[in-house]
Amino acid sequence: MPLFGPRPVNGFYLQLCQSLVGSGYLSLPARRLPKAADRHRNSTRWAVALALGLRQGEVLGLKWVDIDLDGGFLMVRRSRHRPQYAHGCAEPCGRKAAGYCPQKRRTNPETSTTKSRAGRRSVGLPEQLVDLLRAHRTAQDAERESAGEDWEEGGWVFPNEYGHVPSHREDWTAWKALLAEAKVRNGRLHDARHTAATVLLILGVPERAVMGLMGWSTTAMAARYQHMVNEVRTGIAKQVDGLIWKAEEDRPDDDDGAAGALVPAN
Repeated sequence: MPLFGPRPVNGFYLQLCQSLVGSGYLSLPARRLPKAADRHRNSTRWAVALALGLRQGEVLGLKWVDIDLDGGFLMVRRSRHRPQYAHGCAEPCGRKAAGYCPQKRRTNPETSTTKSRAGRRSVGLPEQLVDLLRAHRTAQDAERESAGEDWEEGGWVFPNEYGHVPSHREDWTAWKALLAEAKVRNGRLHDARHTAATVLLILGVPERAVMGLMGWSTTAMAARYQHMVNEVRTGIAKQVDGLIWKAEEDRPDDDDGAAGALVPAN
């Protein structure tokens, strides 16, 4: 069963996720980043990052068999790894880094099954994200048909236009380009994960549930976000305070009661 059950939150949640960037601060005008993403293929990849906080390798490792759109949840089962190389040359090639060796050989697997209990998890999908994933799958079907024999079927959720999964570097480059296009301050791709975690804690989701959703094995990770959550909540409280209890000189005289005081109910 998903941690929060199917469709765990309402539209406010996704809108709030769309309004945040970079470690959970309220610094992005609502919908700017998703609107910029909508102009590109695989735009749903960034909605997943902001709304669910999956790690980069977990998103790139997603397959359609991991997603139940009717049930409203996905399973995190595997992760895609950055390649590691060793020299494969019989004679020294002169390249210090093995990745530049003309006969380099990869030493780690492309993907691996998530080993820890915390990492293997079921994540509920907001209703809007279900709709985005359905539309994404339809668009991918059209790309598959257009590519014909050039398509390499792997069942991946976020491949390129020929069915291949982009590298971590290509994925990172697309994220940086998206931030620039949306006129959002520069930030790491991992900041989208921080954003999702902060949003959940601000919304009052129990710490244990947040741990399960993010794939954390200890409470230490949740504790790292608490000061940030407190800052945001304090900021909201100050805004409400300034809105309701304005100083007398800042309020017009009216018949609704004394300036700076609450109006007693009849």
